[in-house]
Amino acid sequence: MGSCAVSRPAPAHHRQYAPRSPDPSGRPAPEGRADEFGGPAESHPEKAAHRAPFRPTGAGTMKLTTITNVSVDGVMQGLGLADEDRRGGFERGGWALPLVDEETMTRLGEVYGRADAFLFGRRTYEIFAASWGAMADPEDNPVAAPLHARPKYVVSKTLTDPGWAHTTVLAGDPAAAVRELKERMPGELQVHGSGQLVRRLAAEGLIDEMLLLTYPVIVGQGTRLFPADGPDGALELVDSRATPGGVTWQVYRPAGRPRYATEVLPRTS
Repeated sequence: MGSCAVSRPAPAHHRQYAPRSPDPSGRPAPEGRADEFGGPAESHPEKAAHRAPFRPTGAGTMKLTTITNVSVDGVMQGLGLADEDRRGGFERGGWALPLVDEETMTRLGEVYGRADAFLFGRRTYEIFAASWGAMADPEDNPVAAPLHARPKYVVSKTLTDPGWAHTTVLAGDPAAAVRELKERMPGELQVHGSGQLVRRLAAEGLIDEMLLLTYPVIVGQGTRLFPADGPDGALELVDSRATPGGVTWQVYRPAGRPRYATEVLPRTS
């Protein structure tokens, strides 16, 4: 969930990786104003949404799975702690944590445990690094253990000194960096949170599977997973279940473009 007891961070072992198609601007973010990618706040990756439909990637590449916790009204902002993310005047943080039951945590541990690597936007990476990454004994926690031990990739134009072990910075264009990463690695690459990154990956057709955890609450404000004017996409439901506490799990795979009604049928009296 992105929250835990805090202790001394792990030592850093990191490097920086630049994709073959670098970002053409290369401009650093103004101080104090960075988006999820660590770039200028004025840049909006979701505006690239109409460049490609939401579709699966080709065979033979690393499977990219997004895992997102959302409310019934689609909010994903500040779910863990009250002060986790107050952007835009958000005042309803910590809405998911009281609803997490034992089965949800067990299943989340299983999801994290099957990952071969993790991919983050900068903001989510820093939240995770300050919580899961700072646990004194991460090997004793089913979520913290894989997060600590396995490769972590963070999409950022400005992050140069990540403090979490086994972190690689993906510099330049996010889509190009992730596409190249998928082509050169086996297994499953998981994206937790990282809303702007998820929207960009969806727009570029780089998501292979989506796991949505929907909590029985209407938050009423905050950032939604998908924007009001984003790309469309059909989804195939692979699995659906609910925990005793009312958290529903839906696993989807992209299924091309959605079908729309071509005419309005007459009403029957």
